[in-house]
Amino acid sequence: MLEHKEHFHGSDLEKIEVVYGIKKEDITSFSANVNPLGISYKLREELSSHIDAITTYPDRDYTSLRKCIAEYVHTDYRNILTGNGSTELISLVIQILKPSKALIAGPTYSEYEHEISLYNGHSHYFRLQEYDNFNLNLDALSQALTSKIDLFVICNPNNPTSSQIDRTVMRKILDICKEKGIFVMVDETYVEFSDEYENITSIPLAEYYNNIIILRGISKFFAAPGLRLGYAVCGNHQLLKEMDSRKNPWTINSLAAIAGEIMFNDEEYIKKTNELVSSERKRICGILEKVPEIKYYKPNANFILLQILKDNITSGDLFEAAIKKGLMIRDCSTFPFLDNKFIRFCFMKPEENDKLLKVIIDTLQK
Repeated sequence: MLEHKEHFHGSDLEKIEVVYGIKKEDITSFSANVNPLGISYKLREELSSHIDAITTYPDRDYTSLRKCIAEYVHTDYRNILTGNGSTELISLVIQILKPSKALIAGPTYSEYEHEISLYNGHSHYFRLQEYDNFNLNLDALSQALTSKIDLFVICNPNNPTSSQIDRTVMRKILDICKEKGIFVMVDETYVEFSDEYENITSIPLAEYYNNIIILRGISKFFAAPGLRLGYAVCGNHQLLKEMDSRKNPWTINSLAAIAGEIMFNDEEYIKKTNELVSSERKRICGILEKVPEIKYYKPNANFILLQILKDNITSGDLFEAAIKKGLMIRDCSTFPFLDNKFIRFCFMKPEENDKLLKVIIDTLQK
């Protein structure tokens, strides 16, 4: 068996080429969590007709794009700030707030901790417990949210656990944080995949809480990570103004701004994405329920977390078995609080999902 020396992110296809000798074009990435339909239908048809836009500078305020996003998420466009992917916006929030002590709900995306450390902050984790199926325990969280905390960070639905909290719970968290002077940053990268979107998104709360900012992008749901377009929703206009003043001008190129407007209006694409992910999520859970060698955690996003229950099989073993078939999953042993018994994979098209499930089940039942 090949020695599994590295842990690969969903974007590390070039590294896979080198280590495994597999062309990146021949790899199906179940690790990147990107919409299997590819880019928006309308975008594919219309973007080329806007090529002349690159001959002029974009609108510095991106007013048309912000109004389009506002209509998409049902808020005032003045509550929206665009950025070069959600990563730029995360960095700006941390840069301005400069939290000396942040609390992060985890296991989760590592970039939050990284950005906090860049500005000399210290991150502590509120652990989502396996015995709670990685669901957030509000009573325990309320004890952890002390006045010594400056910033609370939560991904909702969370990566890699695919767990989520509804807006009623989020409002209780905001009340606790408001009382103790804590700002809340919510990453909603995966919320559009949730069957319960209307009850999960925190965007309506931005209208009457000034201690919350919600971050989103187009990398996952709209399958366009290369466009680097993200947006923040926040009712605290002073914070948005300060973030905007620290940004470099025109961080979103003309074509990306136009692409955003096209994508957010592609209702057919949005509908088909939700139908595909929802049906595959349900179907795959039905299959996994019959596999005694693994435990799955209820998925709410477009990916699922599995725990391997068989003693002599590790996450590295399943990674190896899958990559040899040109299928790339996420070995989750590098996430805080997870070990070499956890893997994550996203939902692709049915025939691709069936290939991966066969590899996983065959490896576990040898």
